[in-house]
Amino acid sequence: MKFNNFCGNQTSSRREFLSYGVGAAWGVGALAALGRSPLFAADDAASLKSKMRIGLATFKWGADWDIPAIIANCQKAGLFGVELRTSSKYPHGVETTLGAKQRAEVKKRFADSPVRIVSIACSEAFDSPKSPELQAAVAAAKAHLELSRDVGCDVLRVFPNAFHPNVPREKTIAQIARALDELGAFADGLGQEVSLEAHGTAGELPTMRAIMDQTTRRNVRVRLNCDPRDAKGKGFAENFNLVKDRLSRIVHLHDLGDPAYPYQLMVDLLVKAKWTGWALLERSEKVPDRVAAMSQQRQVWESMLEKAAQTPVR
Repeated sequence: MKFNNFCGNQTSSRREFLSYGVGAAWGVGALAALGRSPLFAADDAASLKSKMRIGLATFKWGADWDIPAIIANCQKAGLFGVELRTSSKYPHGVETTLGAKQRAEVKKRFADSPVRIVSIACSEAFDSPKSPELQAAVAAAKAHLELSRDVGCDVLRVFPNAFHPNVPREKTIAQIARALDELGAFADGLGQEVSLEAHGTAGELPTMRAIMDQTTRRNVRVRLNCDPRDAKGKGFAENFNLVKDRLSRIVHLHDLGDPAYPYQLMVDLLVKAKWTGWALLERSEKVPDRVAAMSQQRQVWESMLEKAAQTPVR
């Protein structure tokens, strides 16, 4: 395999959200009467932008970029976090086949750049009713957790995936949870988060809640995937609240201008939940200039944070 120029990564640390209270001199009554003053709203917006950052998932828009191109293009667009998709022979070359020296080079090159690897995305899923396939998926995910650690990342994306004919849903949910517990125990020893993306027929948010109810490892978390079905049933807010206590530090975004998904409501609820992490842009549409489109989406995201900062916290 040709090893392209790589870049290392520093893991992002968890930070607490800023408190929405103001000094005692203002008083609670004054705050209630005035709402958010422009001064405090601006401060809140700046803080939100530093805690709720937007980055890029390389799945499609970065699929033909090697690491130097990823770093350069993300930097131009103002996106300083990246998720590297594996298992598809991407030009970045970051795969479980890399040796220790190559992994160290990846880590260093990202560490020397303003862009960090915030997630590794593998395609392993834990729904197969065939035991050998399930065991292979768990083993492959463990190998990716080691890769993630070695390149300076601390989050691995995996899938629940699908329900199968003639297999009770409850059995599949329990199987996924057991596999995640095994993976979570392994990940804990590596300082990693297992980020379970709401993907496939087993990825609806009520099902994700059911899976989380059967996992014991707190480093197994739910990744929102911004699918319109998130608003099914009792609505988006209700479904969001089902999983808000187990949210991953990573969210996958798609087109922030798509009215089919309640992006502003999601941002408002993430702020209310004091979420901190990376929202990664995963787009597949062909556009004339991907870097310009990435920059435009960053501006939309930041405007949503500014609007959320103006909304009183209840």
